[in-house]
Amino acid sequence: MRESAAERHDRLLALVRERGTARVADLATLLGVSPVTARRDVEALATKGLLDRVHGQVSWPERPERPERPDRQGDPGARRSGEGLVLGLLAPSATYYFAEVIRGAHEAAARAGARLVLRISDYRPEEDRARTEGLLAAGAEGVLVAPGWRGPEDRLAYGDWLAELPVPTVLLERRADPGTPLDALDRVVSDHGHGVLLALRHLLELGHGTPLLVARGDSPTALAVRAGYAEALGTLGLDAPGPVIDSVPADQDPQGFERAVRALFEAVSSGRVSAAVVHNDVDAIEIVQRLADLGVKVPEDLALIAYDDEVAALADTPLTAVAPPKRQVGRHATELLVERLTEAYGGPDEEPARRHLSLLPRLRVRASCGAPSGVRPA
Repeated sequence: MRESAAERHDRLLALVRERGTARVADLATLLGVSPVTARRDVEALATKGLLDRVHGQVSWPERPERPERPDRQGDPGARRSGEGLVLGLLAPSATYYFAEVIRGAHEAAARAGARLVLRISDYRPEEDRARTEGLLAAGAEGVLVAPGWRGPEDRLAYGDWLAELPVPTVLLERRADPGTPLDALDRVVSDHGHGVLLALRHLLELGHGTPLLVARGDSPTALAVRAGYAEALGTLGLDAPGPVIDSVPADQDPQGFERAVRALFEAVSSGRVSAAVVHNDVDAIEIVQRLADLGVKVPEDLALIAYDDEVAALADTPLTAVAPPKRQVGRHATELLVERLTEAYGGPDEEPARRHLSLLPRLRVRASCGAPSGVRPA
C-alpha cells in the first residue's frame, strides 16, 4: 500500500521529535524518499508551525506552557472549562466498531468546547507512534489512543512508547498486562466478558445446551470475546461442547470461512449443539446465509447470538446481539481526558488517581434465538 503524504508527515514529525534536531538530508534517508520530497515536506510542516527550520536542518519547536485559567487561581479544588483544548484521537479504523467510539468522543469534546483531531492507523501498530506524534505536532494537549494491535505480540512490540508520552493519555478499548507501565494509564473499555456471559445465560434460559462459540482471532475484541467465553463457562459450571470455531472474513479467506461454516453445520446436524454465539455481526449474517443453503435454519435449527450489534438487526432474520457500549466508551474516555487536563488538585503533592473504567454491554433480543424482541438489561 502506497504511503500517503499525511502518513509520511507523521513519520517525519516523529523522527524530529525523537531527535530534537535533524538534517533534511538525513531525514530523506530515514524516510526512504528523495531529498526533494523531504525538503518539500519540511517546508509544508514548517509553514504550519509544526517544525522550526534553519540552514538545512529542522528542530522540534519550543512550545510555551499553556496559561493557567483564571478560574483555577485561588481555588485548588476548582475546575476550569475545557473550552479551547485540543484533544487527539488515534483509532485503528473510522468504520464499523470504531465509528461509534469516534462519534461518542466527538460529541463529548464538542460539549466541553474542545477540538478533536483524528488520526487513523488502519490496524498497522508499527505506525501508531508516528500517528500519535502527528497529533502532538498538531497541538494535541492530551490523547485518546486505541492502538492498532491485533494480538498480544503487537502489544509487546508496539506498546511501551505509550507510557512515555508527555501529555495525559487515555487508552480506548485496550487493556494492558498487570504491573506494566501501560497498566498505569487511564483506560476506558467494554467488558466483553460480561457481554459473552449475558449471551450464554440467555440461551441457557431458553432451554439450550451449552452454546458453541464461533469467533475471529484477529483483534483485541475478538480475543476478549474468546477469553470471556472460557471465563463464562467456568462461572456457569459448564464444559464447552467443542473447540471454539475459528471464523475468518468470507471475502478475505473463502476457504477458511467455508471450513468454519462446515464445522458449525456438523455440530448442529449431529445434535451436539443447538445454540451458538458468533463474533462478529458480518460473519454471523454470512454464516446464517450459508447454513440456510446447507439446510440449517435460524432459529428453527440453531439459536444464534451475534457479537457487536453493528448490523445484526438488518439480517433477514434479525439477529439477537450483544451490544458493547461503543459510543459511551468514546464519550467517557473524552470526559476523563478533559478532566485530566482541567482538574486542579489540593496541592503539588496530590496526584490524581488513575482510573480503569469498564462499561457493561447489553443484550438486544431479536428473532434469531426464538425469543420475544426486547432489550435485556446489563
